[in-house]
Amino acid sequence: MKLPAYRNPDVPVEDRINDLLARMTPAEKTAQINQGPIGRDTNPDNLGAEHPFNPLIGSILSFGGTVSERNRWQKMAVEQTRLGIPIIWGYDVIHGWKTTFPIPLAQACSFHPALTEKSCAIAAEEAYYEGGVNWTFSPMVEVSHEPRWGRSAEGYGEDPYVAGQFAAAAVRGYQGNNPARPGKVAACLKHFVGYSASEAGSDYSYTDISSRALWEWYLPPFEAGVKAGALTLMSSFNDIGGIPAVANRYTMTDILRRRWGFTGFVVSDWAAVSQMADQGYTRNQEKMTIDALSAGNDMDMADGVFFNAEKLVEDGKLPVATLDEAVRRILRVKFQIGLFEHPYIEETETTPVFPRTEDLDFAVECARESMVLLKNERQTLPLIPAQVKRIAVIGPMAEDPQTHCGCWPGRAFTEDGTTMVESINHRLGSCFPDAVIEYTRGCDYEGNDRSGFDAAVANAKAADVTIIALGEMRAMTGEDCSCAEIRLPGLQEELALAAAAVSRKSVLLVASGRPIVSYAKIAEKMDAILHLWQGGYGAARACVEILAGKCNPSGKLAMTFPRSVGQIPCYNGMHQKARPPKGLYFDLSSNEPMYPFGFGLSYTKFEYGELKQTGPLHFEFELKNVGSIAGKEAVIWQLGDPEANLTQPIRRVISFEKVFLVPGEGRTIAIDLAPMEDLAYVNPEGRKILEDGWFILEASRQTGIEFSFVR
Repeated sequence: MKLPAYRNPDVPVEDRINDLLARMTPAEKTAQINQGPIGRDTNPDNLGAEHPFNPLIGSILSFGGTVSERNRWQKMAVEQTRLGIPIIWGYDVIHGWKTTFPIPLAQACSFHPALTEKSCAIAAEEAYYEGGVNWTFSPMVEVSHEPRWGRSAEGYGEDPYVAGQFAAAAVRGYQGNNPARPGKVAACLKHFVGYSASEAGSDYSYTDISSRALWEWYLPPFEAGVKAGALTLMSSFNDIGGIPAVANRYTMTDILRRRWGFTGFVVSDWAAVSQMADQGYTRNQEKMTIDALSAGNDMDMADGVFFNAEKLVEDGKLPVATLDEAVRRILRVKFQIGLFEHPYIEETETTPVFPRTEDLDFAVECARESMVLLKNERQTLPLIPAQVKRIAVIGPMAEDPQTHCGCWPGRAFTEDGTTMVESINHRLGSCFPDAVIEYTRGCDYEGNDRSGFDAAVANAKAADVTIIALGEMRAMTGEDCSCAEIRLPGLQEELALAAAAVSRKSVLLVASGRPIVSYAKIAEKMDAILHLWQGGYGAARACVEILAGKCNPSGKLAMTFPRSVGQIPCYNGMHQKARPPKGLYFDLSSNEPMYPFGFGLSYTKFEYGELKQTGPLHFEFELKNVGSIAGKEAVIWQLGDPEANLTQPIRRVISFEKVFLVPGEGRTIAIDLAPMEDLAYVNPEGRKILEDGWFILEASRQTGIEFSFVR
């Protein structure tokens, strides 16, 4: 019996789509543009009633069952329906599945996108074989200038170029060169677009974004991800200047499809279509469906509003061509990922067992490179065995492995030895066999209980060095976790100051999912500060390796730490004031941020030579390790354009690379500027503008040069 064209893998994809689409009824088409969970959703922000299974549905999300159960549901769709269209299975695999890697914001601080590419490849393989996942709602590539916004943890920081490089790396990791190969999953760039600009950092809020800001800040990471081959995008919750993102034709059709040539599909965020009523746009579900589909939002996540489509077509209110185009895009992705040929996840004796030891070791490597050394007075770190006979460890983060998993931890794998206390005892103890290590909690993350203060202070007073381990609980960051005060919660600042006051040397460790302003109050009292972020499975081990000098820290901040909440917004790439240095906050000791974008210390010293122009647009300098320890340095190239016809940021990132040098080694670091890529800027219509003039080029702000350009 001859196979229908859509079943034949030798037939071109577009022909297969056309054949299948011609066979589908309006009801079957309508089912394809809907997505829902089975049973009760696993996302705590979206808990609701039990959901029945519809074998015609286009996608299932957040399925928490086994691969065998998933295959059983899929079999109903493939073998017990008229056309046998397989379901695409989606999940929020944000920074790992079993092997939990650092949160994306921490990954960006590594300035090493290759680590993200590999970690996403591992996450894809684990999620595919263990969870039956074909599609991840990741990477989140929103540029965030708002640390109060809890979802800053999920993105790659405040710079559009940096976020774009990591977005592309994540897409390559998830999808590989062949997204149809088993063990690969479709990537989903989110949230399109401007969700991170929510007013006051309050989740789900209104956003007012100028055309210029849209093109300058918020669109570039998405364009980088599309160019890298991302198969899907997710529209955002926010309404942009009065038009909800799920019904924004300008972003989803004019820009995404027509300007960028995107051929995949767009899915709404959870219930974002029905939330148009809450936004004051419309309470009419027919209008919701018509406007969202017409704008280019192809699939409705969870709320079922798009099930109106069949009747709307029948009544002549929705053109069948509009419905067909949405279905066409969804089917295209299903064909591209090989879902028709491989609808089931094979379960054999050769299927990998996760987590693998080598993947867990790689998670430690990722954590090492993401941690940022913010202070190191008197060469407090690394700790020297001859000088340390007693170590005090205090603070709630020291015995909480869950905080390191961060938001969206997948199915995080933990084992004995992953808490800070256990890792210090197991690993630091082996480096300091003669030292006594004593832990005292001191206080909880939250609350006002000071009953543990006296014991913690006594422990600190008796020690040669005090390790103060503080932070945010995992549940304090991520979706719907905005904070008005981005401080260490509870009594943690007070505990830190009390311990530091009696300590011979104090080392502060902080795990968080966002920049915090607590350092403005407590940093001066600390001898060393290591910001861990939420570093995943390998956080505790990586931290101890840095403390013991087994590893040289190399992370640099991908997001500015303000001195005060009142400074927000405070980010790299801001425009110049009209009257510098006026316009300052008179009630701050300094108007500079506490720690700027790109800041990060090392145990060794890197010397930047003079930056020279040795060709028309070729620049180079010598970077040398003049210290005594091998280390990695992130070189961040930034450009200033001080006389453009549209005023430009003081500086903007145009490139970066991470360089490893042993003591005494020098290397020539060079860059060739591409005029349209590096010197041009975008106007409010998104067009590149290249002008003659003079520019300023900097390498990590440590060496710079002025130069002129004439076309």
